[in-house]
Amino acid sequence: MTAYDKTVEMWKGFKVVTEADLAQHLDSFRILFAYNSNKIENDNTTYEDTYEVFEHDRVSSYTGDTRTITELQNQKRAYLYLLKAFGERMPIDEAFIIEMQRIITEGTYDQARMDKGERPGEYKKHHYVVGQSETGAAPETVSEEIRELLDDVIGTDVEDRNVLTAAAFLHAKFENIHPFSDGNGRTGRILMNYFLLLHDHPPITIYDEERKQYYAALESFHIEGQLEPLRNFLEIETVKTWEKTLERQKVRKSKDLER
Repeated sequence: MTAYDKTVEMWKGFKVVTEADLAQHLDSFRILFAYNSNKIENDNTTYEDTYEVFEHDRVSSYTGDTRTITELQNQKRAYLYLLKAFGERMPIDEAFIIEMQRIITEGTYDQARMDKGERPGEYKKHHYVVGQSETGAAPETVSEEIRELLDDVIGTDVEDRNVLTAAAFLHAKFENIHPFSDGNGRTGRILMNYFLLLHDHPPITIYDEERKQYYAALESFHIEGQLEPLRNFLEIETVKTWEKTLERQKVRKSKDLER
């Protein structure tokens, strides 16, 4: 059994069914995920600020830019929405994606985007660069391409052994479509994790220090249509995300056997 298989087995053993179950098992995950997901695209993000926002709804003696704090507050709101969505088993549809992006980006659009008519919670109205050279889907085809993606992934019964591959495709294709003028990465990472949770698989933190590998894996899909690099990267990140929890589980079981 691989380290990834053991991680999935551990998660399934938690028997996460309710919103309260999920909150319990994501207690440590939530802050690290929010910090790293925001840090990937905003170098001003710090773990200390993320912790303060999640635990105390404020940051003491903050001297940084207001956008970063707003983004972190939005990360917390998105996490709470994720819990609620899981508890209610909200379907992954256009309405869910648009609402999640609105939560993630509320109050963070710069004036240049606003002047172009872009708004949080709305598909993009202009082209924006994706990766090294692509611009994503044309604004007028975004809704259609998102519906096609959802039909391909959500509208299909996914076998347990293929869940991570399906999640990788969902994430890669979503980023390739680039449906919004901002917040696509942050929205896409939460969307991927919600898909995993609905299929009883552990969510993933993509660590900021591995952003080059992450971007390279996405680029492999964008340019060459290769999904394997991202799928393999996500497997590694899953193990890294949960390795300490898995180790604690092993220690606990060992102590129980000694009694």
